[in-house]
Amino acid sequence: MITPAEFDDIRPYSPEELPAIFEELIADEEFKEMMTRAFPQLSYEQISGAMRGCKTNLEFQVALVKPFLYGLLDKLSKGLTLSYDNKEQLSNALYISNHRDIILDSAFLDILLVEEIKNTVEIAIGDNLLIRPWIKKLVRVNRSFIVQRSLTMGELLASSKRLSSYIRFAIADKKQPVWIAQREGRAKDSNDFTAESVLKMLAMHSPGDPMEALKALNIAPTAISYEFDPCDYLKAKEYQQKRDNPEHKKSPFDDLLNMQTGLFGYKGHIHYHVAKCINDDLDALDPNLGKGEKFAAAAQIIDRAIHSNYRFWPVNYYFYELLTGDTRFADKYTAEEKAALDAYLAGQLQKIDLPNKDEAFLRGKILEMYANPVKNYIKATE
Repeated sequence: MITPAEFDDIRPYSPEELPAIFEELIADEEFKEMMTRAFPQLSYEQISGAMRGCKTNLEFQVALVKPFLYGLLDKLSKGLTLSYDNKEQLSNALYISNHRDIILDSAFLDILLVEEIKNTVEIAIGDNLLIRPWIKKLVRVNRSFIVQRSLTMGELLASSKRLSSYIRFAIADKKQPVWIAQREGRAKDSNDFTAESVLKMLAMHSPGDPMEALKALNIAPTAISYEFDPCDYLKAKEYQQKRDNPEHKKSPFDDLLNMQTGLFGYKGHIHYHVAKCINDDLDALDPNLGKGEKFAAAAQIIDRAIHSNYRFWPVNYYFYELLTGDTRFADKYTAEEKAALDAYLAGQLQKIDLPNKDEAFLRGKILEMYANPVKNYIKATE
């Protein structure tokens, strides 16, 4: 299918464009360094040959991205699992999920879907993360489309309309599933709530009833649960930096460090749950609600589906108890697990390098990251 030219600078590369892009990537020294690190068992000639043999984006993902991710999982996790409410809906949905890891949230969803439906999602990625030319090319090879961030208000409106139209085109016309985070950036305290601004953007493709516009996208709320977040100490550090200096902003180096730490840090168990599409819930909304109230209600529907489908491990239950004093989950972990988690918390705090380190504040922030999903689960299910 021919993609309209208006999407040319944000869409994934088409299969016809791949040979030229592969040659540009292969000639890039930074890309070479990254790929030889990712595949130490292969020569760069073998890696380049594998790329040149790929005729489609999906072939590239299966040949190179999938084995790299399984290699990470073998070394840095206790396994990746998937559950879902309706398998038929997996093939043509807009997956809206909570956001834990810059790169891996959508990447792990991809390899799960390759096994289930022999396909992968198109991925929304902010242009603030495309800090090297080769990264921008690689993500577009990997079926990503670009969300433009640094724009004026006028430019932002036009960009949002185009982004909304592209997502609808991908799902309705290309029959291609899409992934997007429920808010811009990660919820660093794991207090996951859908930004109404994201839903308003998604509905911009149609001038009519915004709930009908959302229904056209087949939104499937997706809960992502990591046992351990390798970036927890970096997120806590950023909280103190912003507390001490409200003007603090992450540098490109900080983004790169978060990406590398998330990729190559230990994660423990990882679980994804895809809830059923929310179209029936949107149909059940009171038609007399105002437009803003409808968006708020739609966000609550998505949040409830995500919150009620988290997967928990001893770290969530124990850190919830440390944060709140609530002992209702004391039977969910052993004395040995408790001692190991105390050591884990101390070790993560030790990694934080700040001149005015507020240990009590930082400890509370790390506890929140693991306890907030438990809090939200309790609210959603009780």
